[in-house]
Amino acid sequence: MDSNIVLGTFRNGGPVMWPLLLTAVIAVAVVLERVFWWLRERGRCDFRKRDAFLEHVEKGETDAASALARESRDPVLRVLWHGLNHRHSSLQGALQVAAGIELERAGRFLAVLDTIVTLAPLLGLLGTVTGIMHSFHFVGNDDLSASKVSGGIAEALIATACGLSIAIFSLIPFNYFGRLVERMRFELETGATNLEVLLGKS
Repeated sequence: MDSNIVLGTFRNGGPVMWPLLLTAVIAVAVVLERVFWWLRERGRCDFRKRDAFLEHVEKGETDAASALARESRDPVLRVLWHGLNHRHSSLQGALQVAAGIELERAGRFLAVLDTIVTLAPLLGLLGTVTGIMHSFHFVGNDDLSASKVSGGIAEALIATACGLSIAIFSLIPFNYFGRLVERMRFELETGATNLEVLLGKS
């Protein structure tokens, strides 16, 4: 897109466009960071090691299970290792603490996206109000012209469109990343439950 068109759009959109631009930049940065984080995290999942870990625990080979998961980068195995090595003090408490840390990492910046989904349309609405006010400012003046009135209407429409576009762009990844967090929560709870059951048998 021509840079003159972009600059013209921001000039016509009024002062509200700059907060909207900052909001859009933050949204893009958060989405990209979360995409790369989840790609890396899913690549660290090792389902074979998870099964092997639980098999060792079922056989009573807790030392072998601990050694298997000690250096693992799999989030589920990290939680299970933490619980296994604190089972004599508080197994459930250790699992909850470790799982909380993993879920905190998984849900990082989701609050930012949630705020942007709400904030962007409000900023667009503010731009709409200021644009309409700018149009009515010329009503009744001797120098009233169609270009001045249409400029205020353009400001209102541009701000509204940009605010809605940013919100829509942020809403889809926000829901998707939230679903991934819930999926991780399920995997952590499943692994923790299996560990508690197997240790209860031994």
